[in-house]
Amino acid sequence: MGEWSYLAMLAFVVLASSWLEWVFDLRVYRNPRRLLTTVAIAAPPFLVWDAWAISQGHWFFDRSQMLGIIGPFNIPLEEYLFFVFIPIAAVLTWEGVNAFLALVKKWRSA
Repeated sequence: MGEWSYLAMLAFVVLASSWLEWVFDLRVYRNPRRLLTTVAIAAPPFLVWDAWAISQGHWFFDRSQMLGIIGPFNIPLEEYLFFVFIPIAAVLTWEGVNAFLALVKKWRSA
């Protein structure tokens, strides 16, 4: 069961942020270009850093908490998914906070 730990954490992040899309009608998921741009900007430098840190022995992953699927540069699948899901969750959270603050401002001015 422990091998699902990293994926469970990623699923929690997705669930914890995805509801904002519908509650505030953010339209984040309806703008795939923006999401791809976000991931394309965030993922490469961190994946390069991960690959370097792993190769130098500065960074490792607990294999008992992963599925064991290792991709290029000795980086686990879950880490690649991390750099897809976390930037998307960040955009959802940012837009959700902005939408909430706009609602509060609207309520206060009414």
